[in-house]
Amino acid sequence: MTAGYFFVFMGSKGTGSPQSPRREINLSRLLKPRVVLALGLAVLVAFGASALAAANVVDLTKAGDGQNTVTGYNVTPIHYNLNATSPFNIDSVVFDVNTAPVPGSTMKIKLVAAGTTWYTCTNAGVTLTCPTTAPQATVLAADELRVVIAQ
Repeated sequence: MTAGYFFVFMGSKGTGSPQSPRREINLSRLLKPRVVLALGLAVLVAFGASALAAANVVDLTKAGDGQNTVTGYNVTPIHYNLNATSPFNIDSVVFDVNTAPVPGSTMKIKLVAAGTTWYTCTNAGVTLTCPTTAPQATVLAADELRVVIAQ
């Protein structure tokens, strides 16, 4: 063998005899700075990708347990605003509660016990206004006033 070269014997499996064809590989071509740099970069990318894939980031969280009393609202006085043209239609319901709901609270009413229609309310302080025109509520069908306010 000569310096800077090594030989690879190519032949049928199990035969590595000197009579087999051989191929010379120049080691100095493999050790050129460009080749070494490319191999090094490939190794860095492989290790970097595995390091990033293995990293988990977990946000700070809290957990707790506690209790408090859930109280209801006192709803008074209740005013049903009838439609001026068709007084058998209820256009809105307005009432006061004893404490102003917290901003962002869900405020709804239902007028028919067996129905599934809930009307969304808005508030200005302790006064809630609930439009009942979509779908139109009627005096004939109204058989309850159910108020739900939840923060």
